[in-house]
Amino acid sequence: MRNDIKEHMEVIGADGVHVGTVDRVEEHRIKLTRRDSGEGSHEGHHHYVSIGLVAGVEGDKVRLSANGDVAVTLEEEEGGQPV
Repeated sequence: MRNDIKEHMEVIGADGVHVGTVDRVEEHRIKLTRRDSGEGSHEGHHHYVSIGLVAGVEGDKVRLSANGDVAVTLEEEEGGQPV
């Protein structure tokens, strides 16, 4: 499944809510584009989602096993810090 994840695919939660856009896959995690980095202190930083949260790839979307609001709490920023 990791090989099916491509640049610019939309990452969505199990509930269909937009979580981010794939920048690239790095080892055991998906690096999201800065465009989806959020606001305030999170703005302008890449965020990462664990490959372990991926439930499947459907067309041009990566669906996570967690709902969107939960998935964003499981993201990491550059440097490995939880968001």
